[in-house]
Amino acid sequence: MTRPALLLLMLVTAALTATSCTGSLFKVKPVNELPPLPANTRSADASGVTLRVAPLLTDEESQELFEANLPLSGVLPLRLEMAFQSGVPVELKRARFHLRDSQNREWKLMSAKGAVSRIMKANGFFAYNPNSRKQFEKEMAAYSIDLNTPLSSGDSRRHGFLFFQTPDKLPVRSGQQFTLTVERLPQPVTITIN
Repeated sequence: MTRPALLLLMLVTAALTATSCTGSLFKVKPVNELPPLPANTRSADASGVTLRVAPLLTDEESQELFEANLPLSGVLPLRLEMAFQSGVPVELKRARFHLRDSQNREWKLMSAKGAVSRIMKANGFFAYNPNSRKQFEKEMAAYSIDLNTPLSSGDSRRHGFLFFQTPDKLPVRSGQQFTLTVERLPQPVTITIN
């Protein structure tokens, strides 16, 4: 094959690859299709703020929402709802979330972007369209709980996911019991999950 023909073949291949991968890396379900919190949700009161934590997602539920098995990637999505009851507005930026497993190991809180990196690494994605990754990050961030806006009577309810990474970066083992501790709210709160 001549050099110009080889160059043309490479350009055509690159163009086809770039145009075929313009969507998200995973097909994330739209946030508005997220079902309401289940009846067996755990809750606790922090002097004017009520926290509700949903049971952990099964592998199938994770796959249905994110088209990726987050627990298999070493990422635990924890669904949380915060409701303002009364008093002065609560600054959520200061809140600190600590997740411990039954072996008393602390799990690392991750941003949606960090969760995407972990998912991609666990699934062996090294060659991809950068726009597809950005789209996946955007869709995952839509599921994150907003901790930048204060809770107040005008904006009284907040819900979304916190993403935690396993201490050893291995897949999440099923059947574990976790303890979520939230500090720097009007009062510290501890909730046992599953």
